Amino acid sequence: MVAAASPDAVRDMGTAVDGGLPQRDVQILKQVTDLFLSNVERLRESQISAFDELLVPLIDRTEAGGLVQLSEALSRIDLAPGKTIRKLAFHNDALAAAPVLRNSARLSDSDLVEIAKTHSQQHLLAIAGRRTLNETLTDALMRRGDVNVSNALARNAGAKFSECGYATLVGRAERDESLTEKLGLRLDLPANLLREILSKAADIVLARFLTAPRPVQRKAQVSRGAAAEQTRPARPKIDYTKAQSDVLALNRAGKLTDSIVNRFAVRGEYTNVVAALSLKTDVKIEAIEPLIESDRLYGLIVACKAAKLSWSATTMIIRNRPGCPPAAQREFEQAQAIFESLLLSVAQWTIRFGADQMAAKKV
Repeated sequence: MVAAASPDAVRDMGTAVDGGLPQRDVQILKQVTDLFLSNVERLRESQISAFDELLVPLIDRTEAGGLVQLSEALSRIDLAPGKTIRKLAFHNDALAAAPVLRNSARLSDSDLVEIAKTHSQQHLLAIAGRRTLNETLTDALMRRGDVNVSNALARNAGAKFSECGYATLVGRAERDESLTEKLGLRLDLPANLLREILSKAADIVLARFLTAPRPVQRKAQVSRGAAAEQTRPARPKIDYTKAQSDVLALNRAGKLTDSIVNRFAVRGEYTNVVAALSLKTDVKIEAIEPLIESDRLYGLIVACKAAKLSWSATTMIIRNRPGCPPAAQREFEQAQAIFESLLLSVAQWTIRFGADQMAAKKV
């Protein structure tokens, strides 16, 4: 066990650093790091600053490969020495800089913007992976970032974009199918930009992201609730025999109308909803059933469009899905944008392509 970091201990370390030989730098760096990590919860601000005076000179004399462990160790510590964190973040080698760029709360927005303006694409990529990014940062990253940075930002649910930033991403998506898919899954994408993506995306790209699972807005849950969610038993297998027979009879009689499907949804008769969508889209029950789940919203919308349902009936199906959290207003805006933008032929092709993909994954 390492002793508490007394002023004398820190001063002795300082003497070792000042008089150290190059070959001993990595060893001393590890010792100083271990001393800090073992005492971080007991350190005062003045003692934390003293560690800066030890670590910064060592960083200057240590090769990048020897700094990765230090960067990883300090990146998630709220009270990490500020000058040390900044020294690592501005390091020219992204291997040393990346951990603190991704995770450290000790870096200011102005530091991150400066790095985004001056350092390598790997530095920008690390910043793009931070848990949260404000509009100023995403704008700075977009100005210089390459295709990998754009994709990382689009994938980052904690990244916020200005109107200009989103317009830039949408423009780049015209030449990047992967970026198109990631943008289409964002909950905060304005409906008008989603329409623009839909109008320009190739059918095969539409099929991939419109039938893919997507993030769902949920209220924060306590850890126990989250654990319960993770351990929830698999849904029991549902027998659709009667529902299929009933909707087939209604269809033969010309009564499987929009209003009937709407009524199924309002009453919570989702075996009938699934059976009706399956019949109307000519897609197997096994492919339609997962689309009722909360993270399959886009695929459900495409299925409703392909089934020639109205937006009103589609809304009722979305609102009344069993066991699913209510969709947020932004999600409804995006859903309506998709519904109104899709041609019937594209929706039918997309849902059948998606069904084929789902079936292939089960083989």
